[in-house]
Amino acid sequence: MMPVILATLHRRWLTPEQPAHVHLHGFFMPGLFRAPLRHLLSAWTEIRLAEPEVADLHLDPSLPTIYVLPRPALSDALLLENYTRQHQMPAAEGRLSVDQVSVARCVALPARRLRRWPGRPAVVAPFTELIAANENVQIVPVSVFWGRAPGKEFGFWHLLAADNWQLTGRLRRALSVMVNGRDVEIQFGAPLQLADILDDREPELTNRKVARLLRVHFRRVRTRVLGPDLSHRSTLIEGVVSSPEVRHTISELQSTPNERSHGKLPRLQRRARRYGNEIASNMTYPVLRFMASALRRLWNRLYDGVDVTGLERVKQLAGDSTLVYVPCHRSHIDYLLLSYVLFRDGLMPPHIAAGRNLDMPVVGPVLRRGGAFFLRRSFRDNRLYGAVFNEYLHRLLAGGYSMEYFIEGGRSRSGRMLPPRPGMLSMTLRSFLRTQQQHARSVVFVPIYIGYERILENASYQRELGGGRKHRETPLGLLKVLGRLREEYGRVSVNIGEPLNIASFLDAQQPQWRQENDQRPDWLKDAVFELGQSLCQRINAVAALNPVNLVGLALLATPHRALEYGMLKGQLDLLCSLISPTPSRPGPTLPEGNADAWIDQVVTLGMIDRREQSLGEIITADASQAALLGWYRNNVLHLFALPALVAFSFRSYDTRSIDELTNLLSPLWPMLARELAVPVGDDLRQQLIRIVEHLVAVELLTEQSGQYQPCNSLEARERLRLLGQMIQPSLERNTLLVDTLLASPSGSLSRDELCQRSRSLAERLALLSGRAAPEFFDLRLFESLVDSLIADGWVWEEEQQLVFGSDLQHAASNAMQLLDASLQRRLAAVTGPQEKA
Repeated sequence: MMPVILATLHRRWLTPEQPAHVHLHGFFMPGLFRAPLRHLLSAWTEIRLAEPEVADLHLDPSLPTIYVLPRPALSDALLLENYTRQHQMPAAEGRLSVDQVSVARCVALPARRLRRWPGRPAVVAPFTELIAANENVQIVPVSVFWGRAPGKEFGFWHLLAADNWQLTGRLRRALSVMVNGRDVEIQFGAPLQLADILDDREPELTNRKVARLLRVHFRRVRTRVLGPDLSHRSTLIEGVVSSPEVRHTISELQSTPNERSHGKLPRLQRRARRYGNEIASNMTYPVLRFMASALRRLWNRLYDGVDVTGLERVKQLAGDSTLVYVPCHRSHIDYLLLSYVLFRDGLMPPHIAAGRNLDMPVVGPVLRRGGAFFLRRSFRDNRLYGAVFNEYLHRLLAGGYSMEYFIEGGRSRSGRMLPPRPGMLSMTLRSFLRTQQQHARSVVFVPIYIGYERILENASYQRELGGGRKHRETPLGLLKVLGRLREEYGRVSVNIGEPLNIASFLDAQQPQWRQENDQRPDWLKDAVFELGQSLCQRINAVAALNPVNLVGLALLATPHRALEYGMLKGQLDLLCSLISPTPSRPGPTLPEGNADAWIDQVVTLGMIDRREQSLGEIITADASQAALLGWYRNNVLHLFALPALVAFSFRSYDTRSIDELTNLLSPLWPMLARELAVPVGDDLRQQLIRIVEHLVAVELLTEQSGQYQPCNSLEARERLRLLGQMIQPSLERNTLLVDTLLASPSGSLSRDELCQRSRSLAERLALLSGRAAPEFFDLRLFESLVDSLIADGWVWEEEQQLVFGSDLQHAASNAMQLLDASLQRRLAAVTGPQEKA
C-alpha cells in the first residue's frame, strides 16, 4: 500500500481554473489530497542535514519570499512545506499576492526535457509576471537530495538516488522516497532579490537571466554534494590503459633490452590492466551509506565528540574547484574520520590515496568501495606501474573528483609534523599543468589538522620509537583494536586551514608558468619543495589545543614530571594566553572549559595521576605516561616555539634588550622554524617585541629603559623557566647535531653518517639525563634537521659529503650562549667520548 500512496507524490495536479504554466511550477493539487500526503511524508521522512541555519539565511522580513526548486517534484515541495512550518520560516505553500500579481510561494525551474503533450504550451521560468510588474521579492533556491549516491550513469542505486530526477517516472520517485526517506538533505542558497537583477531589458530576457543564475547555483550545489559523474570502474581502467601516456610507456618497454621489461604488446597491456585493478577505487553508494551509519555509531562510542572548524570555506570552494584534501597523518582513524565529517556535513567524500598495506582481506574491499585507491610504497623502478598510476591520478583530477592524501607519507610516530614527501605533490602539479592546457577547473589544496586527545596507536608508536619493528596490518590486528573501543578516548578536532590555490601558488613561484607547455619543467622540483613546506605550515597553523597536549607541554617541562596543582593551572592559563587568533586567517583553536576541567579530563584518560599531599595536591606522570604525553605535546609544540625560545634566553642572562635578543636568536630561529613547520616570518624583531610585551603584561618580565628581565617573584621566575624548558630538547638536539658535524673536518661526513651518529649520541644523552622520550632520538628528526641546514644555506653537499663554512660555527657559538654551564657540560660529556673515538 505504501508504494501506491507514495507514487502519488510525483503527480502534478491541474485544476481547470489554473493556467497551464502554473501547473508546471506551482505544484497545486486539491486540498483533499495535499494535507494527508504532507502528513504522510512528514511521518516517513527524516531530514539528516539542513543548512545553513535559518538565522544564517538573513531573510528580509519586509520582502515576500518565493522558494525555487531545481526541478518539478511534488515530494520536494511538500517536504519544504513541512520544514518551513517547523522552523517558523516564510510559508512555502499556497499563493503569494504581490500588488496585482499572484504567484505560487514554491516554484520550480522548468525541466529541460519535459515531455510535450498536445495543446500544452512551451515552458518558461516563472518570474516573467513579477519582472513585468517591476515587483521585488526575495528568491531562495532550495536543493533537496534524497540520498547521497555519487552521480553514476549506471547501476541499481542510480535508479534510487541519482540527481537527474526530472527524467524519472512516478514509481522510481516513489522508490527513492521510500528507500531514502531517512537520509534527506536540504540545501538553502543565499536569498536573491529580484530588484537587484532588474534592468531595461525585456521581461522575457530578464526572466531567462534569473533562471540561468539559479541553474548555475543548483549545478554548483549538486557538484559539491554529489561530486561529478563517476565512470564505471572498468571503463575508467580501460581508458587509463589506452591513454597515449601509458601506450607510449608500453611502446618504449617493448624496445628495451632488459628481459624483465621486454615482452609482447598483449602481455604488457594485461600487466597495465592488472595494475589498474590493483590501484583503482570503486566508490559505491551502499558502502558509503553503510559506512556513514557505522562510523556515526563508532564515533559516538569512541569519542566524546568531533569538533569541526572552518568547513564553511571548503563548501564555498567545492562547487567550482577540484579539492585536494591534505590532512596531517597521526592515526589510521584519519582515513575514516575525514570522509565521515565531509559526508555528514553535506560534501562528497574524496577519493583517498591509501597504502597498499591496507588492501588486506575484508578491509581492503570495503575501503575501496568507500573511495580508497591503493598505491605501492615505491614504484620508482617500475615504469609501467608509474605510468598507470600517474594517468589514473590525472583522470581523477581532470574529472573534478575531490581527492585526499597524506603528504607526510606515513603516520607520525613522534607526534610532530613530518617533512613532506614530494611524490604525490609532484604528480598533482604535473597533472595540473597538463589539465590547464584544456582550461580545466581550478585545483585547490585544503590543509587539515586532525587532533586527538588519545589515539588507538599509543602503544605501537612507543614500541616503534624505541626500536621495535613495525607490525604489518592484518584483519586479526583490526579485531584486537576493536577490543579497546570501550576505553576512554576523549574528543577529536578537525580544523580546516587556509586553502591554497595551485594557480595562485605558481603565479607567485614561477610567473611564466602559463606560457610553458612542459609537464616536467626545470623549476618543478623547487616548486614541489616550497608547496610541501607551505602546506605543512598551513596545517600546523590551525592546530587544536586540547587538555592532553596542554598538560603535556606544562608537565614535561619539569625535570621529574611533577607540578603542584596550582602551578599547573597557572601554566595552562599562560599557554592559552600566548595564542592570539587572527580574525583574517584561520588559526589554532582552544579547548572549552577551564584548567580544572582540563586536568580532570587528562586524569580520566589515564595520562596523569593525582597525588594528595598535606601541603596541596600534586599532579605527576610516571615514565610510561610521560612517553605518551610527549607525543601529544609534539602535536602543538610549534605554536609556542618562539615564545619558549625567548623565555629560554633569560635562563643564563637576567637582562636582555630587543636588539640583543634579535642578534642572538636570528641565526637559530630559521632552523627551529623549519624543523617545526612554522613560518620564519618577515620580521623577527617585531615578533620578539610582541612576545616580550605579552610576557611583561602577564608579569613574567619587567622592563626598564629598554632592558627586560624576569620578575623578582619566585612563582613568576618558575613559570618563565617552565615556558623556556619546552624548547630545551629541540635546542639540545640541534646543538648536538651541529657539534657532531663541526667535530669532523668539512666534507668528511655524509648525510647518512651524520644522522646515524647524531641519533646514537642523542640516545646516549637521553639515557644519561633520564629522559624517557624515544621521540627525542627519532632518526627522522635528524634527517629533517640536515634538510633545514641545507635549505637555509648553512651546509651544502659536494660529492655526497656535507660541506660547511664559518657561518655555521658562528651559529653554533650563538646556540651555546643560550645554554647554561650545566647544559654545556652535559653535551660535552656526551660528545666527548665520540670525538675521541
